[in-house]
Amino acid sequence: MSDLFQSTPTHQPLAARMRPESLAQYMGQTHLLGPGKPLREAVERGQLHSMVLWGPPGVGKTTFARLLAQECDARFATLSAVLAGVKEIRQAVAEAEQHNVQSGRGTILFVDEVHRFNKAQQDAFLPYVEEGTVTFVGATTENPAFELNNALLSRCRVYLLRSLSEEELLGLLERALETDDELRQRQFDIADGVLAKIARAADGDARGALNLLEIACDLSREEGDRLVIDDDVLAEVLSADVRRFDKGGDYFYDQISAMHKSVRGSDPDAALYWFARMLDGGCDPLYIARRAVRMASEDIGNADPRALQLALQAWDVQERLGSPEGELAIAQAIAYLAVAAKSNAVYSAYNRVLADVRRDPSYDVPIHLRNAPTKLAKSMAHGAEYRYAHDEPDAFAAGENYFPQEIAGRRYYQPVPRGLELKIGEKLERLRQLNRESDRQRYESDDR
Repeated sequence: MSDLFQSTPTHQPLAARMRPESLAQYMGQTHLLGPGKPLREAVERGQLHSMVLWGPPGVGKTTFARLLAQECDARFATLSAVLAGVKEIRQAVAEAEQHNVQSGRGTILFVDEVHRFNKAQQDAFLPYVEEGTVTFVGATTENPAFELNNALLSRCRVYLLRSLSEEELLGLLERALETDDELRQRQFDIADGVLAKIARAADGDARGALNLLEIACDLSREEGDRLVIDDDVLAEVLSADVRRFDKGGDYFYDQISAMHKSVRGSDPDAALYWFARMLDGGCDPLYIARRAVRMASEDIGNADPRALQLALQAWDVQERLGSPEGELAIAQAIAYLAVAAKSNAVYSAYNRVLADVRRDPSYDVPIHLRNAPTKLAKSMAHGAEYRYAHDEPDAFAAGENYFPQEIAGRRYYQPVPRGLELKIGEKLERLRQLNRESDRQRYESDDR
C-alpha cells in the first residue's frame, strides 16, 4: 500500500524541461560566450568574477548563472530580491562561508531582480564581495547604471544579455520537438510556418516561445492518430498575446526614446510606428500625450508655437473622450510635431541659464530694477532710474540692462533660422543693434 503522503514528481513545464545542462547547449549570447570571448575564456579557466547580468525577460539569466557555477565547480546559491532582506543576505553569506571552509569550493550567490534591493540591502553585499566570500551574480531587467549603487557596480562587471533572434528561437522550438520525450510521444503534425510565427510572437523571449509551443500542443486538434497544430490553433494560442512591453523598465524608456528621436528627426512615419507599438504593449496614452508636450517645448519651441498648443489639445481630448478618439488626436499631434520646424533654442538657453545660476554667486538685483513699495525703499533709490519701456520709442528702452551688473549683456537664447524663430531672430538682432547704438547703454555686451 502506497504512502498517502508520499510525494509525487511535479509535472515540469516545457521551458523547465528544455533548460540546458551545459554551456554548450545554451542558446544565444554568442557575443559573450563565443570562441575567444573574454567571459568564455574566464569560465574555461574557472576564473569567475562578480558580475551583473542585464537583459530582458526570458533570455536565460538564471540559467546562465547556474551553468557558470556548474562549469566552475562552484556551489550555486540563490536569493530573490522580491522576497529577501538583509537578514536573508547574511544567512546566505554565513552558509557560503561554512561551505567554502568544509569543501574548499567557492560559492556563486545569484540574486534575481537585484534592482529591487534598496541601497542598504545592496550595501550588505559589499564586504563579502570584496573579501571573495561569494562570487556575486545579479540579474536585472533594468539599467544597472540607474538602479544599482556605484559601490556595488564598481565591484562587478556588467554583461548585457540580448533578446534571442527569430532564427535562434526557431532552432530552440525545433530542438524541443525533436528531443523532449513528452512531445515526441504525442506525434504532432505542425503546419508550415507555424513554428516561425511562434518564434516571431515570442518577441525574443525563449521561455515565452516554449510556453507558446506547449500551449499549442495542448490545444492541438485530433485527426486520426495524429495531433494537428495549424494556423487556427495558433490563432487561439495568440488571442491573448500582449507584446513584451515592460512598463517602467528599459523597454518602456527605449521605445519612448525611439518615438522622441523620430519626432526630433522629422520622421512622422517612424514616430507613429513607435506610438502604435507602445499602445499595443499596453502603455497609457496619457503618458505619451505628456511626452508629446515635452517634445513640443524641447525640440520645436518658438519655431512653431502651435505645436505646444496642439499637443496640449490632444492631451485634453484623451482625458475627455478616452480611446480610440483620444489616441487619434495624439497621433495627429505626433505627426504634426514630426513635420514642424525644429528648434531647441529655448531648451538650450534654459539649460545654460540653470548652469550659470547654480555656478555663479547670488548677484544682487540692480537698483533701478528693484521694487519700491515703501518709503524706505524709495529713499534707497529703488527703481529710481528705471525706464518704462512703453514710454520709449517702439516700446523699447534701448541701452537698458536687465541683468545683474556683473553679468550684463549675457546672451542665452539664440533663435534658429527656421520657422517663426527666423523672424524672432531678426527682431532680436534689430533690438541688439539699437542697444549697441544707444548712448544710454548700461552694459558691455558679453555675447555668451
